[in-house]
Parts: sequence; structure tokens; C-alpha cells
Amino acid sequence: MNRRRAFALALAASALVSGMGAARPTPSPSPSPSASPTPTPSPSATQSDGTLQILTYRGYAEYGGTSPKANWVGSFEKETGCRIARIDTVQTADEMAARVGQRPYDVITAGPVLAAGLIEAKQVQAIDPAKVSGYDDLDERFRDMATVSGKVYGVPYLWAYDEFVYDSAKVRGGGLGQAFASDRVALRDSPLTIADAALAEGSAKDPYELSETELGKAMTLLERNKDRTYWRNPVDLVKGFATGSLDYAQMTPYHRLLLQTAGKPVKVIETRKTTGWVDSWMLGANVPDTTCAYRWLNWVTEPDAQRDAAAWVGMAPANDKACKGRARTMCETYGVGDDKRLDRVVFAVRPPGGCGAEDGECTDYAAWTERWRELAK
Repeated sequence: MNRRRAFALALAASALVSGMGAARPTPSPSPSPSASPTPTPSPSATQSDGTLQILTYRGYAEYGGTSPKANWVGSFEKETGCRIARIDTVQTADEMAARVGQRPYDVITAGPVLAAGLIEAKQVQAIDPAKVSGYDDLDERFRDMATVSGKVYGVPYLWAYDEFVYDSAKVRGGGLGQAFASDRVALRDSPLTIADAALAEGSAKDPYELSETELGKAMTLLERNKDRTYWRNPVDLVKGFATGSLDYAQMTPYHRLLLQTAGKPVKVIETRKTTGWVDSWMLGANVPDTTCAYRWLNWVTEPDAQRDAAAWVGMAPANDKACKGRARTMCETYGVGDDKRLDRVVFAVRPPGGCGAEDGECTDYAAWTERWRELAK
């Protein structure tokens, strides 16, 4: 590898480390002296005293503590009169699920699997969209995903989808089946990757509503090669293509863009459908005074906050009005506003979803988790 390309790949890895929420382990942030949020947690876990306890992914609520260039909640306290007493951050959905039960939070960021669990366990409460000024500016399809039995439980924030890419200098491409069969492929370490295998296998109508038979077929495809890589840290993708250890990988368009910018000849495997997800802000249950929580939900719905967050973490904003300035590249990369392109994305729900499988009852997420644990152990 020549020196220029090595430097470009190092920059790509650095971009993931500094900006991507799931890029590296980090403790809960303590704001710097110049940052606005108060570093001393309130003794109360509620906001009856005008404070907020927040649980989110790293990079979703930056206030200058990570980088002076990343600060879109630093003025929240000054403009709203509410004090951010605590911001706990995590890297992965598994860490989020473990942390959310350790203490009460006022507002929580959740993906589709965790959101369904929180609603079922009554750890979150319904949101009144009339109290969120920019709610109608959010993409309707994402708003519909956050509605359960006529009640709104989430304020959509950021979203993304996965692609399968290949190193065109080493392989001729092929289809998803070839990628899944390879021992030089990196798959996302998540039970939801079973949905991608179901799409590749081709028999399931809905990749999140799988019968026992359909789940078995997806697992058969995954089990063709158990020596493949399962990744959690996207930096591993950059390293894999930089060292030549990977021919294929499951990644977001942002990851692919970083590799292409660094000079790697990665191309996308064209597919009829792909999988995606939406992360939303949720309102904790048993919050006696929701005033500051709603001020936060208003804050993160506005274009400025979503614009900065999307550009920083490499995802797309749920508010199309955020697609200006620094977020324009992400919006173009993910196809924000392109209905034809987004119609290809099957956005995740926690299996079994609505369950429309023709061959018996749908398998639930517990079954998916167990099969995945056996596969990736």
C-alpha cells in the first residue's frame, strides 16, 4: 500500500473514532469547564427540580466535550432554563438495554428492538405530539413507526440502512449469497442481521416476520461459514479493507463513503431490498414533571440539532429541513426525500412485528437472539 493511501485510510479510521457514536469505548461524559451542561448530577432522578437525566448513544447529544466543533446542545440550558444533570452514553444497543434498567431516565434514545421492549415493560410513556413543535416536520414514515395502538412513543431522530459492499479489485461482486458464503466477509454483530440473511435467501415476504422454516433457511445461509468476522466497531471495517483481510462487508453508506474517499475501490452489491433502522427519543415513565423533557424533545426535533448530529455520526436526519450545510452530504448519501430509494428499505421492528408469516407462527426476538448467540459465539 502506498503512503498516500495508507494516510487516507488512517484519516477514515480517525473520522470514525472521533465522530461515530459506536466507534470506541468511552465512559459517560463529564462536560468541560467551558461546556454548558452542569457536571454534577442532581440527587433526584426526576426533573421535578428542573433537571434532566439523559441516556443516549455517543455522538447523539454533543456539547463540546468531545470536540469544540461538536456542540448542538450546549446552549440548551441557557435557552430553556432546564439543567442537564446527567448524560450517560453507550456504544451499542446491547449496552443501551443493560443501562436503561439501572436507573430512571427522563429521555432515552432507542432503536426499534429496545423501543418495543421499553413500551412493553412500561418503562416509557406515550408522548403528546402537540407539545413537540417540529413533530410534523419529521418524515411521516418514521412518525408512523413510532406509533403503537394509536399512541406516539418516540420522536424520530436519526436513521440509516445497511449495504453490502465488495472490494472490486479482488472480487467480481456477485450477489448476497456469495457474500454470505465467503469467509472474508464482515457482518454486523446483531441478531437483526438474520433479517439480511432472510432477504438474501429470498423466500420470506417480510424479513422481520419469519416462521420457523424461514428462520431455519436464513440460519442455514449464515452457517455456511462460521469463521467470518462479526463486527461491532466500524473501525474494524476500515482495518479489514486496508489490510486486505476483507472482500465483503455489511456497512452503512457512510462507512462505504469513508472507504471510497480513502481510495478503496469498494462497490455496492445491488439488491432489491435492504434493511434499516430509526433511532428515536423516548420519554421515561413516571416522570412527575415533563416540562423539561418536552423542551428537550423540541430541541432535538429542530433542524439545527438534527443537522449537526447527522453530520457528526454519519446518519440521516428524520427532519428533512436539516438537509442543508454540513448535513447535505449525509442526506444525499442516504437519499433523504427520495421515496423510490427509501421504498427499498425495510425498516427494522422487533420480531415478530405484525406477524404475517404464511408458514405457521412467527418466531420472536428471543428465538433470533438464541440462534445468533450460537452462531457468533
